[in-house]
Amino acid sequence: MACYKLIDKVRILFVLEYYYPHIGGVEKLFKLLCEQLVVNGHEVTVLTNRYKIDLPKREVIKGVEVRRLSFYNRYLFTFFSLPIVWSYAGKSDVIHTTSYNAAFPAYFAARLRKKPVYITFHEAWGKLWFQLPFISRISSFLFYHYERFILQLPFTKFIAVSDYTASSLIDQGVNPDRVIRIYNGIEYDIFPAKSQKRNAGFTFMYFGRLGASKGLDLLIPAAIRFLKSNPDARFRLVVPKEKNRILKYVQQSLFESNIFSQVEILHELKRDELFDEIGSAHCVVIPSYSEGFCFAAAETIALGTPLISSDQGALKEVVSGKFIKMDALTPDALLNALQEAYEGKWSATEIKKFRLVICINRYLEFYG
Repeated sequence: MACYKLIDKVRILFVLEYYYPHIGGVEKLFKLLCEQLVVNGHEVTVLTNRYKIDLPKREVIKGVEVRRLSFYNRYLFTFFSLPIVWSYAGKSDVIHTTSYNAAFPAYFAARLRKKPVYITFHEAWGKLWFQLPFISRISSFLFYHYERFILQLPFTKFIAVSDYTASSLIDQGVNPDRVIRIYNGIEYDIFPAKSQKRNAGFTFMYFGRLGASKGLDLLIPAAIRFLKSNPDARFRLVVPKEKNRILKYVQQSLFESNIFSQVEILHELKRDELFDEIGSAHCVVIPSYSEGFCFAAAETIALGTPLISSDQGALKEVVSGKFIKMDALTPDALLNALQEAYEGKWSATEIKKFRLVICINRYLEFYG
């Protein structure tokens, strides 16, 4: 990988609520970024939450020093990690954080140490907080106002991962001079050269986090109705195995619908296993209420599998190849999209690529 070279070695402290092996697009971005910074001769330390008791408190992963703080709860990390972040900030040239929970200690530690502090913002939801399912009214209120608080802090720079996120930041009051857009990057070399043979029958798939914004309240009722109408169809979910009210909703709804024989729920697949599942599916469904970038979409496209997309947020920028767009954020609209996919009624455009080398070069140039 050819990268932009900085003249001097830079000591970069990343303050992140989660890091590898936690699953998610944010974690994927920072793991790739941290490791490539080390390859390019820089000193990288990650302070993050020790969200599972069996994770080591300290380890070095591909040259990246990872220090996990034993708060287990990300909200405790927000408010009680500041003294440790402050200590590490004194030995760093740059502090880099991300939305949301790690932003508070990273910002104030950097300001106390008089160091530049950057924040990568994946999504700025604004009033969408009050429209999402699976979130209580009081939680929506608190999350909305915490986001407003973070957006008002004068970070040295706000890094948006898409044009959509950049526009959202500016619309919510961030000074445009402080906003820079750096698309997330994908390692295309890791994907199989040819797509897998499709499964017998029609298989549609969801993979990724079980987040409130992911549209699972739309997907599950649409999937149940579709499966009942199409007995040859199969629905596959690849999701984290964790105590989560959304997973409970998914499992209970599918079990009670009496179509569980057409459904498979998988957990914690290795990368190649996941790619095999995506490559053999007839389509992947991304019914999100919002996406700041969407690694799931970019990876699905790289594997040559068609997409059903809600077309919300940055999905307008990322989705390409063969796809169907939902015409509304409703179970009926998703059911119609599934039926169109079943009948092979795809739209098609030239494939867009978001190369990791460009992403890393932009960050290196930015630090320089």
